[in-house]
Formats: sequence, structure tokens, C-alpha cells
Amino acid sequence: MSETVLQTGVDIAGLSFDPVTVSEPLMWLVLAAFLGSVAVAQYDEELARPVGTVGWVLFAAYWLVLAPHFILIQKSVVEGLGSVIAVPLSLYTGYLLWNGRESLLVLTRAIGIMGVIYVPFLTIGPLRQTIIEVVTDQVVFLMTLIGYDPMVVDGLSHNGIDIASKQYPYENTFWFDGNERPITYTIILACTGIGSISIFAGGILAVKAPWRRKLRVLVVAVGIIYVLNLIRNLGIALAFGLQKAQFFPGTVMALFGLSDAQLVSYYIVDRMLAQFGSVIVLVGLTWVLMRELPELTVIVEDLLFLVTGTEYDLGTTFEKDQSESGPATPGDD
Repeated sequence: MSETVLQTGVDIAGLSFDPVTVSEPLMWLVLAAFLGSVAVAQYDEELARPVGTVGWVLFAAYWLVLAPHFILIQKSVVEGLGSVIAVPLSLYTGYLLWNGRESLLVLTRAIGIMGVIYVPFLTIGPLRQTIIEVVTDQVVFLMTLIGYDPMVVDGLSHNGIDIASKQYPYENTFWFDGNERPITYTIILACTGIGSISIFAGGILAVKAPWRRKLRVLVVAVGIIYVLNLIRNLGIALAFGLQKAQFFPGTVMALFGLSDAQLVSYYIVDRMLAQFGSVIVLVGLTWVLMRELPELTVIVEDLLFLVTGTEYDLGTTFEKDQSESGPATPGDD
């Protein structure tokens, strides 16, 4: 992901505000409510439901505030649509939890754990810098393997040209000459894969299953996501920096409201191909992981019910698949 604009604020109906700044206190309230629900559930699941319900209502507010950022600033179809859909789904989840669907306490616990993993990278500068620069270095290594010698500069400016937000003054920006104007691709936190990793880690660690099996599945999930994310960054950086995806420029510029034709490659490869492809890959990965950890089906079943209104029984299918695959590994249970 590259920060191609310096703007962070939006104007809606004459009201100017910065969605990211406004969302930060909401993020802490959401995390506190979800973790509070987890703690209370250890002693009283009945009391944990209203605490979790408050968390889901706040979660809806969080996505409502962030939606303009993804739609108007990032111009991301996947993230924009996802944030809009998340608002009613979060409210509906809170409603169902309040009315006694206790299985949603597992999903609530998963979101809480996800926050515990993700929020430190978002809020602790040295931790954020470390993961961003490590990912940048590894993408550089992959580029050299296929014959490119990339120039990496800090995320502030180079040769007097402003690059990206001052939030990321690290050695994390690829600089490409040889075009009409220099092109930069900046690795930010969203490019590190920590978001997807935290989602899967939250789900895996939230379910009730033997720890040995959960940790084994977690290692596989993290490894797959991390490697695929490096390949994604490599593809976006080269396609954008070398202008290899200048397809239907007029249509793409009109669709995303672009004024710079050089951004066409970036929006095609990242906003369209990579983001939609990531959704497909993560759905497929979830299916694979459920074969190894059938307990994950309780979360997936609830998510499917929230979206379709239909009850599903995936647990029986995946538990059968696992039993047919052979005897359990000693120490699993």
C-alpha cells in the first residue's frame, strides 16, 4: 500500500474532520469493551453478553467513522464497502448477543484478541517502525533475486520532493526513476500483513481447542499470510514503479477520480487485483484451516448467519474430514 496523498481529513455536508483521528478513542473503547467481555465471561457468561453488546455498538461507530477515510481518501472498493457493511453487521451482532446468542461470545473474544495483537503495532512507534522496515528489507531482497536493484529512501522526501505522510519517517519508500515523474511506493503498516495475521490469530486463539493444535495452525496461517503479503508488495511495487499496468487509463481515472495517469497502474494492481485477490485467498485459507482446526467453524457459522440469516452446521463436516484423515497426533488432546 502506498500513501499517494497527504490529505487525511474529509469534508461531509460542510463538516470537516479527520476520520483516523476521531476513530482512535473509539478503538480504545472497543478494545476495552471486548476484553471486558472476555474477562467477565470467565465468571458469568450472562453478564458478559451486555458488556460484549456495548463493544459491538462501539465497533459499529468505529467503522462508521472510518468509512469516509477508505471511500474518499484511500479510494478502496474492498475496504470502503467492507467498512460500510461492517456498521449494520456489528449492530446486528450486538442485537443477537444481547438476545441470547451466546456462541457470539467466541467471535467477541476473537476480536478482542485481534486488538491485543494489532493495536501495539498501531500505537507503539518503535514496534511499528521495526515491522515496516523488516518488510521493506525483505521486499528489497525479493527484488534483487529477480534482477532489480531498487532505491529505498525515507518516507519524508527525496531530492526535494515530498513523498508521504510524516507518520512514517522510516526507510520504507521505493523510488523509481525513468518515468514522466519519479514514482514512489511506500510500505506502511497496512502493507505488513499484520492486520490479516491478527484477524486469523484472534480467531485461532479464541476457540476452545488443544493448545498444541492451535499453535500448529497459527504458525501455518501466519507463515502463509506473511509470504503471500511479501509477494503482493513485490508485485504492486514493480507494476506501479515500472508502469506495467497502464490498462484502460481513461476508465480507471474516471472510476477512482484520479488526476495523475501514472497512478493507473497502482490502482489496477493494488485497489483492484490485490485487494480482491486477498479476499479470495483469505477465504480459501480459512477453509483449509478449518480442516485442521474444526473448532473454528463456530466463528464461521456465526459470520455466515450474520450475512445470510441461515443457520449452518459446518462443524460436523470438518470434524468428519479430520477423523478420516487419520489418527490424532499424540499430545493433541
